[in-house]
Amino acid sequence: MSSTGQLEITRNRRSLVAGTVGNFVEWYEFGAYGFFATVIAANFFSGNSASDAESLIKTYASFALAFFFRPIGAAVFGRLGDRIGRRPTLILVLLLMTGSTTLIGVLPTYATVGAAAPWLLTAVRALQGLSAGGEFGGAVSIMTEFAPKTKRGLYGAWQSFTVALGLLAGAGLAAILATTLSKEALNDWGWRVPFLAALPLGLVALWLRLRLSETPNFDRVKESPQPPADKAEVAKAIALGIGRLMGWSAAGYTFLVVMPSYLQATLHATFQQALVATVLANLGFAVSIMPAGWLSDRIGRRPVMVTGAALVVVLAFPLMNLLQDKGSSNAAKGAAVFVAGLVVGLMAGPGPAMLAEMFPTRARYTGLGLAYSLSNAVFSGSAGLIITELIKRTGNVDIPAYYVAVTSAISVLALLTLRGDDHRRELKD
Repeated sequence: MSSTGQLEITRNRRSLVAGTVGNFVEWYEFGAYGFFATVIAANFFSGNSASDAESLIKTYASFALAFFFRPIGAAVFGRLGDRIGRRPTLILVLLLMTGSTTLIGVLPTYATVGAAAPWLLTAVRALQGLSAGGEFGGAVSIMTEFAPKTKRGLYGAWQSFTVALGLLAGAGLAAILATTLSKEALNDWGWRVPFLAALPLGLVALWLRLRLSETPNFDRVKESPQPPADKAEVAKAIALGIGRLMGWSAAGYTFLVVMPSYLQATLHATFQQALVATVLANLGFAVSIMPAGWLSDRIGRRPVMVTGAALVVVLAFPLMNLLQDKGSSNAAKGAAVFVAGLVVGLMAGPGPAMLAEMFPTRARYTGLGLAYSLSNAVFSGSAGLIITELIKRTGNVDIPAYYVAVTSAISVLALLTLRGDDHRRELKD
């Protein structure tokens, strides 16, 4: 192999690592927050008159708020990324993400500062939302713009795979802390450990991103200026992208993050049982992502993603009913959550490449970032709040199944509009 070819391979691999490492830190933290939702509720939202359910709902409201700051971050950082470059913007995003996540680990609780505690937590969550909104568009742009045309699905799948790794890392650390610490120690200081661990992780990510080069697509557009992207066309693509991602967003967060609190609050599982179930769901998610991305490079994004969304619709109620059945064995319940994660991975694997192929280079960072963040703000960030509140109001324990089935059915319709040869086309400038 020539030195030029070897250099290109090294550059592409470096782009994958630098693009995914920030995403890992982001989802590790979001996972940790979801897994410790009941503990955070007790520490930050439990005044003298607050019930456990009310505190949990307030915790998820803070969770949702961070997601609603994501579109703002996607617009602000996306504009920067499309103007000054992917590399400098992703470095700035990483610094904000690492700093805000670490801050959660040192925030005073309700017992220390009273009503100021939830406001402080919510303010830090808003900063996290801004940084997270700027992360996805840049990371996916980096990975897909460096990728060979025949491997965009596989390269983009690494973004989703690090979501699984981040959530698994958060779940794994939470499980270790829950197993090794007493309940009192866990509630007192143990919950802080995952957030403080973001600091060394972020420093490693920063070192990797400082070594990253700018993408060839952005350099080409910068050297040969193109007319501004048609705003109406970009807005149309964003709306269609939201529809295509809706099922992935809703099912992903319901099965992979909200599940621990649902199992504890609604099905009366222990904290340890809920975490084991979540680890299994995330393992299923991780197992299918890379094969799904690879397969989408062979047969197209449409058949793989439609299959995933359709399976969620078909399996949502049977899987939920199996979890609710007290007569079901632990092995059967474990298999159910594993399968739930696996079918979400069929959408998440090809998803990043599918989005990147929808937008031109001069609007890619902004466009795919907004489509992803808006879908996540509405259908992921609100998942815990919507599900918890509706179960509280109706007493219907099937609410999670209704939620993921309806959103995934809409995604099936939107995904059917994909062209069969999108995976074979060059990215648009």
